[in-house]
Amino acid sequence: MYCNVSCTILHDLKLCSLCPMALFITGLIGNLIALFIIYRHKSVSRGNHVSVFYVLVSGLVWTDLMGKVLLSPMVLVCYALTKCIKDINSHLCNTFAFVMSFFALCSMLILLAMAVECLLSIGYPYIYNRVVTRRRAQISLITIYAFSLLICVMPLIGFGEYRQYSPGTWCFINMNDSSLSKKAFSLLYAMLLTLAILAVVICNILVKINLMKMYKLTRSQSISGTSAQGTQSAPHPVELDHLALLVLMTLIFLICSIPVTVRLYAGAISPNICVTREEEQRDLSAMRFLSVNSIVDPWVFIILRTSLCRKQVHKMFAKLCMSRASRTTAGSIDEYRRRIHGPALETEAPQCAPNEIQMEERDAS
Repeated sequence: MYCNVSCTILHDLKLCSLCPMALFITGLIGNLIALFIIYRHKSVSRGNHVSVFYVLVSGLVWTDLMGKVLLSPMVLVCYALTKCIKDINSHLCNTFAFVMSFFALCSMLILLAMAVECLLSIGYPYIYNRVVTRRRAQISLITIYAFSLLICVMPLIGFGEYRQYSPGTWCFINMNDSSLSKKAFSLLYAMLLTLAILAVVICNILVKINLMKMYKLTRSQSISGTSAQGTQSAPHPVELDHLALLVLMTLIFLICSIPVTVRLYAGAISPNICVTREEEQRDLSAMRFLSVNSIVDPWVFIILRTSLCRKQVHKMFAKLCMSRASRTTAGSIDEYRRRIHGPALETEAPQCAPNEIQMEERDAS
């Protein structure tokens, strides 16, 4: 039973009919441009030198594109016919919810694979060179799709449920139900998103720490004369570009997926299964945040591929490392002086102020 769950598409038609079209066009153009950049990079690199990271990025872009192409037309048809998605076809709601949950989970898991690849390439290069290959990256993409398919097909076979949400143009996992199996599935999906997000954040932090260590090592070698370059630059600029892209995509996914994750937890824990109008609006806002992820991701990739943006990222990272290195060096020097001189520094006579020196000179004369 759901209270006040109604098809409000007729009331929202004038205000919202242009919004899905604008989002669809923006996402479509962004993903197509991102794919063009990726395959242009592949042609320039002659295919054999394409990194594993680019294989995973291309998989993420294709995932976002397919999700946008499959979902947006259903929404546009609902507005064109001024009908709720269930009124058009009883199976269309389940299809929409399956596709939406499937591609959202795939995107998060591919982002996790990108984070693990970046961590191995920076922190564990020996393991990376022996284990990570482009073929295994492609196999990992297939595994991610298969795992996501296995999870998202569960409501279609009785474990969990998909249902329609206001204003009647979208469907998703049932987040408000007293049935134990339906609550268990919503909690399972929320936990998968939460664990993946935490793993990505931890990998990003470890990559940043390893890059800073490498920068300090390169800087110390340059100071000791082992490097003949006069200017300091961040080591491994390619890995730094990958980290910047990964951090921004992770931040975007956090912003877009946390509302849905919170709603899943809240719906499963709450004893009240009566959905109010206010809760419908919260669910709609969470869905809109989730749909924005596939639109913003390709544009972040496009912007970070520009030379100006990459130079700024390198400069910011170099300044960050140099400021931390200078603070560490100053602290080490002070500690060294304390160890050598001990309390002698504290027993030194204080220097006289200029006025006191002048008075002593007048007294002496």
